[in-house]
Amino acid sequence: MEFQLDPATLSRCKDPGDPHIVVAMSGGVDSSVAALLLKRSGYRVSAIFMKNWNDENPSGRCQWEDDVDDVLAVCDPLDIPVNTVDLSEAYWDSVFEQFLDEYRLGRTPNPDILCNREIKFKAFLEHALALGGDVIATGHYARITHGGAQAKLFKGLDPGKDQSYFLYAIGQQALTNSIFPLGDLQKDVVRTIAANAQLRTHAKKDSTGICFIGERQFRTFLGGYLPAQPGEIRDVNGRVLGQHQGAVYYTLGQREGLGIGGIQGAPEGPWFVVGKDVTNNELIAAQGHNHPLLMTTTLSADNLTWISPVAPVAGLKCHAKTRYRQSDQSCTITEISADTLKLVFDQPQRAITPGQSAVIYLGDQCLGGGIIDKSE
Repeated sequence: MEFQLDPATLSRCKDPGDPHIVVAMSGGVDSSVAALLLKRSGYRVSAIFMKNWNDENPSGRCQWEDDVDDVLAVCDPLDIPVNTVDLSEAYWDSVFEQFLDEYRLGRTPNPDILCNREIKFKAFLEHALALGGDVIATGHYARITHGGAQAKLFKGLDPGKDQSYFLYAIGQQALTNSIFPLGDLQKDVVRTIAANAQLRTHAKKDSTGICFIGERQFRTFLGGYLPAQPGEIRDVNGRVLGQHQGAVYYTLGQREGLGIGGIQGAPEGPWFVVGKDVTNNELIAAQGHNHPLLMTTTLSADNLTWISPVAPVAGLKCHAKTRYRQSDQSCTITEISADTLKLVFDQPQRAITPGQSAVIYLGDQCLGGGIIDKSE
């Protein structure tokens, strides 16, 4: 199996007969197979490993130390040169501090979207181009078309792995200079390719947790930067139900970690966060997975980014996701300006959360989106 650059991308290369592709190598199976396919296709391939976080993980090693070993184990047999770039300062300034600021405000940010916009497809892209690369390649499950006046972003063909949601904010310059060799592949096919090629990463577990930081006990990790401030959990009538460790640690719709049970006059059953009062450090909890306070048909979003050549207009019928694993939801853009929009969904949506992203689609094409400000 091979991957061929499209004519529009080749035409922008310094030497269309010998394009230089720089692969963002993470140490995982996806970027490993992306590099393998490009090398098999006869392109001049080099790799760069990004070091973005230096703290030790629970095993006592920095995550990047384990990952860079896997990158070298993949690239050395393929004769792909590897460089390392330290982007930890850029990650802290552009991603992590904003991540913390959002939590201080009681919002729930998505660090993967920030990381793609500021690190992988900005700082890394600039570094790769400065080293003589023509385009960068990553292991994302999404597709780009480069024909016409502007690049367009589409969902990956594997619906269970599509990552276009995380890529809506990277903009035209990044899309124009990027390729996604895995966009047309299913994840099981990618692992099979890796296994057949005897890549060390073929069975490596997919990364989870905070982008570049990895799996952590989230509240403990966040508490190292936002110290715990215990407060009260109240029901919708103001009755105290229990204590929490800090309102900023919780998100709308959350069930785990509330420690509420045996409330006099209340039926047996789980409780959910249905509201947050960060100013007074209080959580509002109620019973019922689809409690009315969690259900809404309308949201407002700001910090808009549009990939499509022309921004959508009011009245556009489309689909949107308000979280990564959500299926496409039918909706209408009822209001839109340069940096704000209002979406009205055909069906009520659960736990639309400020700080997350509303990403807009027409069919498989990702038009862009924005940061959720509030739901109504």
